[in-house]
Amino acid sequence: MKEAIIVENLAKRYGSIEAVKGISFTVREGEIFGFLGPNGAGKTTTIHILATILKPTSGKATVDGYDIVREPQKVRKIIGIIFQDPSLDEELTGYENLYIHGRLYGLGGQSLRERIEEALKFVELHEYKDKPVRKYSGGMRRRLEIARALIHIPRILFLDEPTIGLDPQTRVHIWEYINELNREYKTTIFLTTHYMDEAEALCSKIAIIDRGRIIALGTVDDLKSRVGSDVVYVKLYGDNNEGICRALQLADVWSCKHIQDNVLALQVEKASEAVPEILKYLEKLKVKVKEVNYRRPTLDDVFIHLTGREIRDSEGGFVDFARMIHRARTR
Repeated sequence: MKEAIIVENLAKRYGSIEAVKGISFTVREGEIFGFLGPNGAGKTTTIHILATILKPTSGKATVDGYDIVREPQKVRKIIGIIFQDPSLDEELTGYENLYIHGRLYGLGGQSLRERIEEALKFVELHEYKDKPVRKYSGGMRRRLEIARALIHIPRILFLDEPTIGLDPQTRVHIWEYINELNREYKTTIFLTTHYMDEAEALCSKIAIIDRGRIIALGTVDDLKSRVGSDVVYVKLYGDNNEGICRALQLADVWSCKHIQDNVLALQVEKASEAVPEILKYLEKLKVKVKEVNYRRPTLDDVFIHLTGREIRDSEGGFVDFARMIHRARTR
């Protein structure tokens, strides 16, 4: 199986701010590749570079063998993209939105009409095709954007935070469409998200990006294996408990991360056996425990293990500001 996307030392700077810092990875043909990270990590910047919307400051990348800088028109012909921000014309009907998109890709006549009908049926919007998009729900609009991206049957589809702002039930339906799209059309899918469950449900391989750098790359099982068997969360009374975490580390039995003022995360082999020992040790330290729970490791635990903080605690910075300015100029 060949590589659909090859990225080598890709970087993007805005003045003195480096939004993407020399990242490298490959995406194999036919896989769903996840780009997981918090807001401001560099996900959208990377997807815009690969889709030839932005030029990289340095490094190189190919999409289906085409160089993104030297052959942007060839790249654009074989990709589809669904942006994080809505990009449908609300005054047009669903059918009209798809028709205009198809014409922009050089399609027409009976073949275009057939592609529109097929795409609308695929996302279960055929009965709403003649309604103005302004009357669509958020989930319906996202499904229409998926249909629009399929009109020219792209080899590679870029999805930038495809379920952001949607309710849980609609998110699951979008996941089903993405999986079916990958199976039925053999489309390579590059997906950015900050939802751990989304990455775990959809992606065969995941790159975790934080502050412009890829900090981990592998399958879900590969990434989870970095954490250990179980994760124990201990909630303490009071604040400023970093010293307690250091004391647990010095016991040379547990690996501890101080993830909030009063919450510690400990990696253990068997939580049922470790919890009593942890509590006994904290009692010796005269530390009052408010709550204890444990679970099998998740991708959130992987991120905590690698960065010492939860993914939702990370705030967008300069990159989000730059995106806002870019959107305003585009409009």
